[in-house]
Amino acid sequence: MSLTLTIVIAVVVIALAFDYTNGFHDAANAIATSVSTRALTPRIALILAAVMNFIGAFLGQKVAQTVSETIDPGVGNDALVVVMAGLLGAIAWNLLTWYYGLPSSSSHALIGGLVGAALAAGATAKWDVVVNKVVIPMVLSPVIAFGLGFAAMIAIMWLFRRANPSRANRGFRLAQTLSAAAMALGHGLQDAQKTMGVIFLALLAGGYVGADDGLPLWVILSAASAISLGTYAGGWRIMRTLGRRIIDLDPARGFAAESVAASVLYTTAYAFEAPISTTHTITSSVMGAGATKRFTAVRWVVARRIVTAWVLTFPMAGLAAAASYVVLAAVVPT
Repeated sequence: MSLTLTIVIAVVVIALAFDYTNGFHDAANAIATSVSTRALTPRIALILAAVMNFIGAFLGQKVAQTVSETIDPGVGNDALVVVMAGLLGAIAWNLLTWYYGLPSSSSHALIGGLVGAALAAGATAKWDVVVNKVVIPMVLSPVIAFGLGFAAMIAIMWLFRRANPSRANRGFRLAQTLSAAAMALGHGLQDAQKTMGVIFLALLAGGYVGADDGLPLWVILSAASAISLGTYAGGWRIMRTLGRRIIDLDPARGFAAESVAASVLYTTAYAFEAPISTTHTITSSVMGAGATKRFTAVRWVVARRIVTAWVLTFPMAGLAAAASYVVLAAVVPT
C-alpha cells in the first residue's frame, strides 16, 4: 500500500469520526424541542432523527460541492495533511463545546478548521466562496430564523386564539412529530454533505478523483451512516441547553421553531448551496418563538454564552487546525 493511499484512508476515517461527532453534537438540533415539550420520548426522538438524517444525506450534493471548494490544498501528501489537520481542529472544537453543553456550529468548525490548516500550510483559501457562501449566510441565517420564528408564532397565536388550550397543545404535540422529522431531514441534507465534501477533497488531493467527478456512492453511504449513528448516540448535554435552559417551550412554540428552522435549511441548501449552521438556525428560531411569550422569557444570559461560542467557533477551530498541521507536518512523510 502506497503512503498516499494510507494517508487518504486515514483522512477518510477521521472525516467519518468528525461526522459521528457532528451527529451526537447536533442531535439536539432536531429533537430537543420535541423532547422538552414531551411531544416525543427521548429514545423515539433519537430513532426518528437518526433515520431522517440518513435519508436527508441522499437528497443533494450542492452543499458538499461548496465545502470542497472552500480551500485549494493542492495535490499530494502535504495537501492530505492539510485536510486531516482541518478535520482534527473541527473535532477538537466540537468536543470542547459538547463538554460545556454549548450548541456551537459543527459546520463552521469544519470550514474554520480547513481554512486555518490551509493558511498554516501556505495553501489557498478561496475567500470568495468562504465569504459569500459561509460568512454571509452565517450572519444572516440566525437573524432570519429569529424573525421568522417570532412571526410564525405570532401567526399561530392569532389563528388559534379561540382554541381550547389543552386541545391545542395536544394537536401541536402531534404536529411536532412532523416538524421534528422535517428538521432532522434538513440536518442530514446540510451536515452529512459537509463531510462528503471533505472526503471528496481528500480523494481529489490524493489523485483518486477528478474535480468534475460526482460523489462516489460509498462516500454518500458512509457519511450518512456515520452521522446517523452519532445522532442515535445523542447529545444530552446540548439537548438540555437547547430544550430547557434557553426557554421553557410549549408545543406550539416548539412546532413553530422546528418548522421555521427546517424551511431555512432547505432553502439555503437548494437555492443558495450554502452550508449554514443547523445549530444557529434552530437556536435562533427557538429564541424568536420564545420571545413572543414575553421578551424576558428568553434566558438571555444563556443566549449570550451561546452567541459567544458561535463567534469563537470559526477562529478557534482554525487555530486548533493550524496547530494540528504544524504537528502533523513534522511527523507525516510528505
